[in-house]
Amino acid sequence: MSLTLENLLLMVPAFVIAIAIHEASHALAATLLGDPSPRSAGRLSLNPLRHLDPLGTITLFLMGFGWGKPVFVNPARFRINPKAGMALVAFAGPLSNLLLAAAFGLPFRMHMVMPREWLMLAAAVASINLLLAVFNLIPLPPLDGFSVLLGILPGEAAARIAPLAQYGPAALLGLFALSYVFKVSVLGAIITPAYRVLQPLVFGT
Repeated sequence: MSLTLENLLLMVPAFVIAIAIHEASHALAATLLGDPSPRSAGRLSLNPLRHLDPLGTITLFLMGFGWGKPVFVNPARFRINPKAGMALVAFAGPLSNLLLAAAFGLPFRMHMVMPREWLMLAAAVASINLLLAVFNLIPLPPLDGFSVLLGILPGEAAARIAPLAQYGPAALLGLFALSYVFKVSVLGAIITPAYRVLQPLVFGT
């Protein structure tokens, strides 16, 4: 979607909705598993101001990708295996975005007649949620996909790659910087095929 003023005005509420639902879903999953930390930190909320990350928001508009403020949890408080619990908490965020994308894609799948403005907003919300879901499922720390990967790998394999988490943020920002400088997006090359596979399921086209 070309970044016209109209598109930018649509992206702002769409991104705010997506991030608020995404991070609140992490908090809800951890809470349901028995950890009171997200509630104590005020993250069990749909208030976007509790979830927006300044850098992640700026990066969305500059590079087409973004993220919210991480929800910190204490796996030791989970009622289930901490490793499996962290995977479930991590997956809750992208899953919420996929469900939200499907919900806002309904008018297009059902060929509903709606005002143009509402259809454009629905398309923006569905598209950004789908993009965030695919992006966050990349198994690169600090993205949710890395925590999901740690949760499903056998213990020894997970222990070997877990230390890579400390290098993840720098690597991710490095990929963003390289994409900006050389105009070739490595992350885009990973995300685009998955996005195109899921797009017809969301929009029905």
